[in-house]
Amino acid sequence: MQKIAVATLAGLAVVVAAGSAMAADPYGTWVRPSTGTQVNFYNCGGNLCAKIVAVKDAAKKDTVGKVIMSGAKKTGEGKWQGNLLNTDNGNTYSGYVTLAGAGLKLEGCALGGVLCSGETWQRVK
Repeated sequence: MQKIAVATLAGLAVVVAAGSAMAADPYGTWVRPSTGTQVNFYNCGGNLCAKIVAVKDAAKKDTVGKVIMSGAKKTGEGKWQGNLLNTDNGNTYSGYVTLAGAGLKLEGCALGGVLCSGETWQRVK
């Protein structure tokens, strides 16, 4: 009985650790809540890149496949910094990506980081 309990606890620890590791990286597809746009975040040469893979608004279907972030550098645990393309206006902003709980916060800044705006995205299941 004691061996079964130890084996069960060990198995549970492995599952929890695997789940934590999966949740602790930005890779995969995330959805922007305000627009329904889905973006795939992937490793590109040790950096973080992202491209649009699906849109809710048919008028924006030409943005599918567009890379919105290339070569963001890891700056800390769960944090990356690089340039983000805003497909609405075509401008590129200094950007930050931060894992925030179960979400991924993207923040773009202008005027040397004085004016920033962001949104927390959710992982697509």
